Amino acid sequence: MKTAIITGISGQDGPYLAKLLLEKKYKVIGTVRSYRCANSKNLEYLGIQNEVLIEELDLLDMANVIKIIQKYKPDEIYNLAAQSSVGLSFDQPLGTFSFNTASVNNLLESIRLLGSTIKLYQASSSEMYGRVKSMPITLETPMHPISPYGVSKMASYFMVTTYRESYNLFVCNGVLFNHESFLRSSNFFVKKVIKDSIAIKNKKLDKLVVGNLNVKRDFGYAPRYVEAIWKILQSDNPDDFIICSGKSILLRDVVEYVFEKFDIDKNLIVENKDFFRPNEIEEIYGDNTKAKEYLNWQYDYSFFDVLDILIDEEMESLC
Repeated sequence: MKTAIITGISGQDGPYLAKLLLEKKYKVIGTVRSYRCANSKNLEYLGIQNEVLIEELDLLDMANVIKIIQKYKPDEIYNLAAQSSVGLSFDQPLGTFSFNTASVNNLLESIRLLGSTIKLYQASSSEMYGRVKSMPITLETPMHPISPYGVSKMASYFMVTTYRESYNLFVCNGVLFNHESFLRSSNFFVKKVIKDSIAIKNKKLDKLVVGNLNVKRDFGYAPRYVEAIWKILQSDNPDDFIICSGKSILLRDVVEYVFEKFDIDKNLIVENKDFFRPNEIEEIYGDNTKAKEYLNWQYDYSFFDVLDILIDEEMESLC
């Protein structure tokens, strides 16, 4: 039986990944920053709360990291823990950079010091690329992050590649573009649009207030993306991969599609410039060819298919 540690187990991707690993007969340890603040609702939603062992781990304390690794001797570590909100990173730039880089460094150095054969997956982000001159984005595309979050993810990305090349460790980056699910936090765009639309339909909210809708993003479906995450660590050789849908969609089209599904007047969509980001990427989408060819990962959802799934799941949760 393989053993895997998933950091950031209480977020969006952690529970879906844990469910996948459990189905593959792994022993799964999920880490949280503190037991007191641990949130198990996402694990409970998937019905796996009693199958995942929860462990407290301070990723900023390397001694604590080494202790947990020595205790469980994992075959694989999936580092999903991060301050992952781009918007919040503008309010907390130092905290975002400090945690998102030091946590990765401590995992890498712990594996190196232990002389371990542990495989490490690092969750990277399309935000590293910022404004690019040509698309689709590939691993060869120059990085020019325009948010503190993007800068932090770029730094950790290159630490992973440095440790892989310098110390011959099996450590990999998965560059994930936006991906959504029912478990997405309500402060993220798509989840907010769906929840607020339901509230408007039920006359509990007057209007939908959003930021800039004239931007395009590459959106995917989280449960399918975690399949790629797992496949990355099953490769014969460590490498980096872009995980994306390969297409961009205008945020305005997302909102209007959801409004049409609920038969809501589009005049209730309000763009508030207070919610515009200081730096905004106008359009971004990636190239998933490498993941499909080398990982045999399949992805054929349109984002409107994903929206239908998310709307249905959100409505079912209210019954």
